[in-house]
Amino acid sequence: MQETGLPGIKNYKRYDYNGATQNWNIDQDKNENLYFANNAGLFQFDGSSWNKFDLTNHSAVRSLRVGDSDRIYVGGHDEFGFFKPDEKGKLAYHSLLPLLNESSRKSIDFIWKIHLFNNEVIFQSFTQAYIYDGKKIRYLEAPNRFQFSFIVKGRLYFQDISAGLFEYKNNVLVPLPGTEMLNAAEVWGIFPLSGNRLLITTLNKGAFIYTLNGLTPWNTDAGNFIKREGSLGGVSIKDNYIVFNSVLDGAIISDTSGKIVQHLDEKNGLQNNTILSSFVDNKNNLWLALDNGIDFINESSPITYFGSSYNISTVYASILYKQNLYVATNQGLFYQPLGKSINKDQFTLVEGTTGQAWNIQEIDSQLFCASNRGLLLISGPRAIKILDANGYWCIKKIPGQPNLFMGSLYNGFSIFEKKNGQWVFRNNIEGDGTSGNAFEIGGADVWLLKDSLLYQMKLNNNFSRFKLTKTYRNLSDTVKGVSGVYLLNNKIYFQSGNHFYNYWTELGMFREDKKINGLFKDVPPIRFLQQDANGNIWYVYNESFGMLKKTGNGNYLNVAAPFAGLKGNLVYDYLSVNVVDTQNVFIGLTNGLGHFNPMLISNRLAKPRVYIRSFSFPGDTLIFGNSQHTLIEKPAIPYQSNNVKFTFSSPMYESLENIEFSYKLEGFDNAWSDWTRLNIKEYTNLHEGGYKMYVRARNSFGALSEPAVVSFDVSPPFYRHAAAYLLYLSILIICIILLQLRIKMKIRKHKYYETIEQRKLYLEKEARIKLEQDELEKEIKQLKIEKLQISLLAKDKELVNNSFQVVKKNKMLNGIIQKIKNIDDETVEEPTKGKLHKLTKSIIKDLESDNGWNNLERHIKNVHFDFLKRLKEKYPDISPRELDLACYLLMNMSSKEIAEIMNISNESVELARYRLRKKMGLGRNDNLIGFLMSI
Repeated sequence: MQETGLPGIKNYKRYDYNGATQNWNIDQDKNENLYFANNAGLFQFDGSSWNKFDLTNHSAVRSLRVGDSDRIYVGGHDEFGFFKPDEKGKLAYHSLLPLLNESSRKSIDFIWKIHLFNNEVIFQSFTQAYIYDGKKIRYLEAPNRFQFSFIVKGRLYFQDISAGLFEYKNNVLVPLPGTEMLNAAEVWGIFPLSGNRLLITTLNKGAFIYTLNGLTPWNTDAGNFIKREGSLGGVSIKDNYIVFNSVLDGAIISDTSGKIVQHLDEKNGLQNNTILSSFVDNKNNLWLALDNGIDFINESSPITYFGSSYNISTVYASILYKQNLYVATNQGLFYQPLGKSINKDQFTLVEGTTGQAWNIQEIDSQLFCASNRGLLLISGPRAIKILDANGYWCIKKIPGQPNLFMGSLYNGFSIFEKKNGQWVFRNNIEGDGTSGNAFEIGGADVWLLKDSLLYQMKLNNNFSRFKLTKTYRNLSDTVKGVSGVYLLNNKIYFQSGNHFYNYWTELGMFREDKKINGLFKDVPPIRFLQQDANGNIWYVYNESFGMLKKTGNGNYLNVAAPFAGLKGNLVYDYLSVNVVDTQNVFIGLTNGLGHFNPMLISNRLAKPRVYIRSFSFPGDTLIFGNSQHTLIEKPAIPYQSNNVKFTFSSPMYESLENIEFSYKLEGFDNAWSDWTRLNIKEYTNLHEGGYKMYVRARNSFGALSEPAVVSFDVSPPFYRHAAAYLLYLSILIICIILLQLRIKMKIRKHKYYETIEQRKLYLEKEARIKLEQDELEKEIKQLKIEKLQISLLAKDKELVNNSFQVVKKNKMLNGIIQKIKNIDDETVEEPTKGKLHKLTKSIIKDLESDNGWNNLERHIKNVHFDFLKRLKEKYPDISPRELDLACYLLMNMSSKEIAEIMNISNESVELARYRLRKKMGLGRNDNLIGFLMSI
């Protein structure tokens, strides 16, 4: 417990946990989850997330106690029971009301206290206590009416409002003699003291010490506070300190003698001043259940604070001088006696220092303040002298000159001299007016770093001017830039990154110091450092802080983790570390002053614990953080739900903002992830197989946890399941067998079809041959027919020709007959006439017996039978004479020949041709003979 400064306070407001006002009780389980009894229900906090749980009747939860077997016992209005994780880890409520008789259920009222006592759970209301042994409930009636009850060092005490205090022994209430005077008071707390004494605190009567001789008032600072502000109970811390909750003025922490070492109230950072309950967690940190909100008090931290409640702001320097702690701030120089009252009194402004104070320094037992108002000489509560009214950054002793020191003004440097035991201003150093707070004096050289430019300024013998000035932008050809000039181990070092150099005067060059470099080889690039009187080197990197602690063998130990909480609060380029002793180090901050106790570091290096709180996949969630037992040895999730999410936490409540996580999914990730403050990790589209999720945590002190592990399987899809592969194998074997059978059947079928095909081919060939033979025979027959037809046609044509000859002959004979008839009978003799007459008769007889025309007509029809048939089919109304005409025209006979054959005139032939053309639908220009030949 730190008695200097105030611990860090973190506020959890109602909207952080989404609850109601008034938190009544706090407890913690073995998984380091915290539980809060709130008007809206039971709230759980695992360091990363808040969860709310309701009672059956949704009443306010007024009491809770974490029990064994993963049970959280709770009590509300007309309701009590316990929460217990179900098979999937989610807290489920189990009411104990069914174990009560009907009349008891109607008169429960509020359950104000829950105790685990002698393997039983005791739920206390105003009227009676309900004692649960795990199976049934029995009753403990109040003598009149209970107020509250308390367990102190294994003993259970009850207060009755009209009968005093009782101790519960052997299932009965045994009165404590001499406590009747408390009947008109509400006892809210009972605490153990040495010598079997009890400290009893009340709401309205103050605090009392109880012994067998009775009650005596506790007349101490803490007792007076309780009497003045009223007590709402409290909690003991390590049996050395007690937290007292008040109604109106926050909480105080006192030792067992009653000395107040801390006062926590709204002015110091609490959300409000009504503390309904307090609780010390397993890291000895303090939790306060407030009338509105929850506050965490980081009591186990080695760092405490003096902030705005102490009337100070940004601190640029501090010093302990004559038991007064002085701090140089942006508002002036403040002080406070470093003693009993440092925790409750504000810092007081040193008179005459209002304004920006940059530095406070002791030289020759005198205190000097470099400020905007000048260089001031300080004595006690006031500035007693202004040595120079110009603004000053800081002052430094000049080596080898005990009666001189140098001051850095806003626009140059000056010299102060000690005369007759008094420091006085001597002179300004003539030069170009360059100055700053980052300078060191080495021999005749003054080294000043300003705007990344290093100035080497040489003083003359009487310190009145700088003789020569050089500037450097780099310290070597390989390392660029200059970032610092410091006095380490009485030597001036020049910094560039994490490289440090000395100045080699003989050669006029910078030389790198490998030993100093080695101290910072594992440190991030630093931007400022300071060495204290013990040789420890304090440094700033980024926005963080660290220390190289000098050990007895001359080596250095790097200590950075305890200062993680200071990240972002350091004053830029004004590192202020004031080491008073082994337990008191003061550090300037942007919002006040930090107090560091190095003796508490060892208690902060324990490994943190990390928990995989939940494992989710579509359709289900397993919660591991609520139980001490394994829910499912190795959960298996279906392939269609192969998107998983993990949440994890590390309940290092004193530095939650600095907790970092690293994880690795074995079977998916090849290496650990980078450190992150996110407490959620999702994986999507995981392949089937076995996985192990590892999570580890790193706290603000650099300590690593052992990894938490959750194993799970992703089942393969049905088509890649082992049974599916067995089915595939069976199907494959069956397919192979069927394939073999099919191949055999195909071979047989192929042979069969081949035989059939060969037979078919043979038959087709045979049929084709036969068909060819038939076709050949038909062709032969047709040829024979055609030959006969041709022969017949030729004969018909020959007959036609012969008939034409006969016709011509007959024509000629008719001509002869006509000529004979034309012979004049008178000129011919009678015998000749007789002969001619006889000849004529012979010719006529011959003509009459000659059927030449009929034969001609018959033969023509025989020759052109097919033509005449087609013509008749095409023109059914054609007459026989027209068929004859068409046939004669097809034979290319002339009109004269046709007229002779048809025994008509040429004009009649032309008329007949015209009619035939018309019947066939031919025009005047159409070729009749060509048309007939096309038929």
